[in-house]
Amino acid sequence: MISWMNEVISVARTISQILTAGIAITAFSLLLYSLTFNLRERVARAFMAIMLCLVIVFSTESFGATSREPYVIDFWLRVQWIGIILLPAMYLNFSDALLATTGLPSRWRRKWAIRVTYLASVVMVFLLFSPWFLGELVTGKPPAPHHQPTILTTLFTIYYAVILVLAWINFYRAYQRTLTRTSKRRMLYLAISAIGPVVGAFPFLLYSSGFAAVRTLLFWFITIVVTAGLGMCIFLMAYAVAFFGVPWPDRVVKSRLIKWTLRGPITASLALGIMTIIRRANEAIGGSFEALALIMMVVTVLVCEYAITLFYPYIERWLVYDKDEHDFRFIRSLEERIITRSDLKQFIEMVLSAVTDQVQAAGAYLLELKEDGLNLVEHTQDAAPKAEKLDQLEKTLLDVDNDVSYVMSENDLLIPLRNGSNGKGERIYGYLGIVGVQDRLPLEPEAAEAIHRLAERAGVALRDREMLEQVFDTLERLDPQEELIQRLRAAGRYDQKALLEDVDWLKQKELSTWVKGALTHYWGGPKLTESPLIKLELVKAALKSNDGNEVNALRSVLRTALEQLKPAGERKYTGEWLLYNILDMKFMEGKKVREIAIKLAVSEADLYRKQKVAIEKIADILVQMEMRTTGREPD
Repeated sequence: MISWMNEVISVARTISQILTAGIAITAFSLLLYSLTFNLRERVARAFMAIMLCLVIVFSTESFGATSREPYVIDFWLRVQWIGIILLPAMYLNFSDALLATTGLPSRWRRKWAIRVTYLASVVMVFLLFSPWFLGELVTGKPPAPHHQPTILTTLFTIYYAVILVLAWINFYRAYQRTLTRTSKRRMLYLAISAIGPVVGAFPFLLYSSGFAAVRTLLFWFITIVVTAGLGMCIFLMAYAVAFFGVPWPDRVVKSRLIKWTLRGPITASLALGIMTIIRRANEAIGGSFEALALIMMVVTVLVCEYAITLFYPYIERWLVYDKDEHDFRFIRSLEERIITRSDLKQFIEMVLSAVTDQVQAAGAYLLELKEDGLNLVEHTQDAAPKAEKLDQLEKTLLDVDNDVSYVMSENDLLIPLRNGSNGKGERIYGYLGIVGVQDRLPLEPEAAEAIHRLAERAGVALRDREMLEQVFDTLERLDPQEELIQRLRAAGRYDQKALLEDVDWLKQKELSTWVKGALTHYWGGPKLTESPLIKLELVKAALKSNDGNEVNALRSVLRTALEQLKPAGERKYTGEWLLYNILDMKFMEGKKVREIAIKLAVSEADLYRKQKVAIEKIADILVQMEMRTTGREPD
């Protein structure tokens, strides 16, 4: 009977030790989560401090449980007390951060209370390694090694309880100040789940060692229940804290936290648990399963990752997207259906290769017809027309009737690309150029039919390319409003005053879109005459010097902003002048992209990237000019 009871106690102790290590892993994982996604929020930083205390408490407890030497056990138990001593101060700071988030910032009493608790914690940590704070170490008495209490330990216990009561008063006040149902529910989760760490971290063996020695099995059963409950409380705290200060929708926060928990603490805890069980079984039966323990740990990690990859979409659909499943299925399907610029480039490469193969041509290229002329999209090897040739092609195609089927320019056959059908009278998106077939015209019927179909495909590609650019432009214009709503949602979850704060629209990305449009039509066009930039105070201030003409006032403001981007000294064509030269040459002088690229010795793709950076710089300059005009200091 006694032997059977000892076996049960041993199993219970092992389960408790596995759960203890699991708590340390979970706390460390959630600390990393907050460090990764939510570091700027004070509530999240205070939560990280609590998780750090729990990591110290439960990791040192695990280390002490596997030690045999009394001096090693004593060391780890004293280090464990560092986390216990710091925990009340961290809780008081955490509760104060919650209350400040609801719109009630810290006053001098709360600030000084936090400072005093931090000071008291530092003093007690120093006393911890003296013979006065903790009593004698008990190692030979069940259920586990522990220290005897002293008067200082008893005083700390009273201090522990008092500070935590003050923290819960702040929790209650924060709960009372939240107004929405969602924020109240999460604040309630937070206040209730916050009980778990302070209960689970306190070393009750200080005062219950006599009871635990007599009722050892009951003690380990209670420890298992408390530790398992602590794990749930930590996750609930992390869930509630994850929504503070982040601009993401709730579904994104939930999905990230759930996936992080599954891949991190749950996977690691399972692997550790299986390895521990195998090793304990190895010790019990006297076998040699060390290699098996390591293998099973690796297998557990791989199986967990595989299961998460396989089943997480269903878990996410059930826990995260229950009400919005249809909408998000459609949005996620766009990732599979949308054609990116790289996809179009690959398709065009295939079309050009097929064209050269069908008629045994020397090469082929694709030209896109834009507002500023012809742009080379793609070409086969050694078939790219030079800049001079493109200029000649533009002059040739400028006078061509829109209904022609093809155009000859020197040795090149140019086929107009229309809206997929190549029907006459339709808009021309570009031209398919075929090199070296002038001696074989007219083409044989079979080859002509193949070229006609490939031209249709190329026309579809150009049409889709233009539609894709319009989609991305539209999404970029929507982005500032979406970001604003998300930021207001994040700030207004617990403090409704944040919803009433003024929004500086000049800090939104939409300004860059307006600047680009105004520069594109700098010498005339609707993007300049109807630009929202005309409403800026600095443009109104420039009316006097421009005879009351709003368009000319906006032109002068844009020119002034561009001059501020200009480096000091005489104009050069070096990297320092690159951003200014791109904008000045393209929008002020009206030069073509390829001409600018050759002049500045950059590729066209790099030129477009640098142009975007330059426009954002102009937008920043306009923000600063506007704030000075309105009497506000730039950030």
